Amino acid sequence: MNQINKNPGLSRRSFLVTTAMATSALSAPSVLAENRPRVVVVGGGAGGATVARYVAKDSGGAVDVTLVEPTRAYYSCFFSNLFIGGFRDYASIGHSYGDLAANHGINVVHDWAVSVDRDGRSVGLAGGGSLAYDRLVLSPGIDFRSGSVPGWDLSAQNRMPHAYKAGSQTQLLRAQIEAMPEGGVYCMVAPPNPFRCPPGPYERISMVAHVLKQTNPTAKILIVDPKEKFSKQGLFEDGWQRHYSGMIERIGPDFGGDSVEVRPEAMEVVIDGEVTKVDVCNVIPAQQAGRIAAIAEITNDAGWAPVVPHTMQSRADENIHVLGDASQQGDMPKSGFSANSQAKVCAMAVRGALTDSKVFPARFSNTCWSLIGTDDGVKVGASYEATDEKIAKTDGFISQTGESAEVRKATYEESIGWYEAISADMFS
Repeated sequence: MNQINKNPGLSRRSFLVTTAMATSALSAPSVLAENRPRVVVVGGGAGGATVARYVAKDSGGAVDVTLVEPTRAYYSCFFSNLFIGGFRDYASIGHSYGDLAANHGINVVHDWAVSVDRDGRSVGLAGGGSLAYDRLVLSPGIDFRSGSVPGWDLSAQNRMPHAYKAGSQTQLLRAQIEAMPEGGVYCMVAPPNPFRCPPGPYERISMVAHVLKQTNPTAKILIVDPKEKFSKQGLFEDGWQRHYSGMIERIGPDFGGDSVEVRPEAMEVVIDGEVTKVDVCNVIPAQQAGRIAAIAEITNDAGWAPVVPHTMQSRADENIHVLGDASQQGDMPKSGFSANSQAKVCAMAVRGALTDSKVFPARFSNTCWSLIGTDDGVKVGASYEATDEKIAKTDGFISQTGESAEVRKATYEESIGWYEAISADMFS
């Protein structure tokens, strides 16, 4: 990876101006409502909310847009670790869908999409009825692979939370950490590749350590990890040594990290046959595309949905597009920034197909920020282009060990500006 930082400070204004430039010239004149083509978007996260907003806004009302999302408030996975660490309050990671309806005329349906009729081009809803579409956009995020952690399934998530879909699980994990006995053990079972937000588990470890250092300094943190290496590993391990020396132990595959079983009722973790009692166990299982993608029969054997990089169209159905974590697209990590970037390319392609507006070459970008300790922020990111085979990385950057406190603080503040910007870009 190119070690030169090509990502200058990112403010809310610069993020919105930059992302708007790619779409501002694409608006189509309004047409009579009864003649409008129909776009249905399933999933209201970073990909789904963004694509719904951009199709509605930049088509000038020429496209009828419906967003299907079961929850009435979206709690972002990105920055949820900062809530666990005490750097954000819970309300600050929650967002309403009200402005999408009020400002852009998007029909927001709070229901579960439970079926897709690809021949008839309609989506069935759990509450009854169906929605017809000319183009369908699926941005359902992740689901967990059954049996990937022996002893754990969704029935165990209240004793051993995953907290990898933000919301009540995030609140539960924080409460469990705060209730740990003095000198207790927090254990994370980390996921195998690929998974949502590659640095996410390790930022979470940092945030848990930050809390325990203040409230329970003799507590221990155990990471059971099936991977030989992980995102920003050198940066995290350097930060853990500086901030939380002696608190964190990681067990990789060479020492049994790929051979783990959990016993939720007994609060035990079995690592390569050895039983360890724990007080909190954060199990992050192996992942796959959200279930509606499999229902639509557009996933591969690995559980992800392959897409055409230029348009984010499913390789199984040209009338369906897939965004964000659910897609198998190439070099981009599964992140909120990636989903937001892909959504704009998708929106442009959908408008072009339905309104004959101009379509420009696809370009993508991503940055993932992580907080290791107070004002100690690091980042990794890249730019990408679409090829016929995949979304391909063209250049990248990463924070360096040994950076000054001023640089690390500026990186953290940059992440705050980005969060405000992407939230507005998704929901305003």
